[in-house]
Amino acid sequence: MNYDILLTFSLATAALALSPGPDNIFVLIQSIAHGKRYGFATIAGLMTGCLVHATLLAFGVSAVIKENDSFFFIIKLFGAIYLLYLAVQVFRSDATISLSNDGTPKKSIGQLFRQGFMMNVLNPKVTIFFLAFFPGFLFSETMSTVLQFYVLGLLFIVVSSLIFGAIAILSGVISDRILKNENVGIILKWLQIIVFVGIAVFLFLSDK
Repeated sequence: MNYDILLTFSLATAALALSPGPDNIFVLIQSIAHGKRYGFATIAGLMTGCLVHATLLAFGVSAVIKENDSFFFIIKLFGAIYLLYLAVQVFRSDATISLSNDGTPKKSIGQLFRQGFMMNVLNPKVTIFFLAFFPGFLFSETMSTVLQFYVLGLLFIVVSSLIFGAIAILSGVISDRILKNENVGIILKWLQIIVFVGIAVFLFLSDK
């Protein structure tokens, strides 16, 4: 078992969770608008959705990887290209972070859990991202590929939950800093670009 790969995966996941995106911005807005408990309900829904994607990836891709080395290379290449595409999209996007919660309807904790879950499960971009991100981080030559994907999925969920939870707890402080410092959006924008490019390079150079 290669623990260095797991550490790299954890650090990459943490950097991605910290980078502004629809999920953590949604958690932040719900926490600001309704309180930390509602932010945590949103996180629980999002992370449950990630477990569904990890399961689909584990059983859908692992068999193909096991039987075909060439297809594994194609998946790796696709992942690297897709992550570079995401980096370009971030580069071309506006660095402004919008935290407007005007008209945000009050929802119950259960409703926010379901909304977070459905946001994640029904988003095909999450499936594509998992397909691009996970295969390059297989960490064991003896453990089954299915189990490795589950370990990576659970690690992704744990790390992301800790980062998102911190965002919910510190929502007031974070929103104040974002609103007061116009450079925050630019810094976070370039963080995303560096992370996407770095992971793309790592994936392309990784071995099975």
